[in-house]
Amino acid sequence: MRYLFALTFSLVATLSMAAPQAYRLDTARSSVGFTYAIEGSAAQGTMPVKSAEVLLDLDNLPNSRVHVTLDAAAARAGFILATQAMKDAQVLNTRRFPEITFRSTTINGDLSGATVTGDLTVRGVTRPVTLTAGLYRQRGTDPRDRRNLLVLLTGQISRAAFGATGYAGMVDDTIGLRILARITR
Repeated sequence: MRYLFALTFSLVATLSMAAPQAYRLDTARSSVGFTYAIEGSAAQGTMPVKSAEVLLDLDNLPNSRVHVTLDAAAARAGFILATQAMKDAQVLNTRRFPEITFRSTTINGDLSGATVTGDLTVRGVTRPVTLTAGLYRQRGTDPRDRRNLLVLLTGQISRAAFGATGYAGMVDDTIGLRILARITR
């Protein structure tokens, strides 16, 4: 009987350690950046994170999940005219859709490299998006310390796929994404 109890306790303890751990996003030190081309010239902007739910299982990444809400109404496109045009009804329509959301559906890979696929909702239109992910320890931390991590996500999306077709003659359809997330457990 003692053996059965010990085995059961060991199994429960192992399962509880394998569960995803909640991480908190450091919004002050994280950034959601995007790039675009306007009349052939490279430009960039930023968008603040409104909220984030990050649950990571570092020993089994496919067991992880992420849900992020961005504040599209507070986005900046590099200069005032581009910012106003981006928030316009023909592009992001931030009066009607002040937020952009991303909810992961699949995370594949391991700590040396992963892809995060999820549903991105822009302007009320939801499309699947796959981002390349890198997971790093923050500078100055012990190699075994998994409490303070840096996540780099990169990829690109089509504006037209989300109905953000305004100023198509001036602004390229492809938007590059570079998300730098500092997370703490």
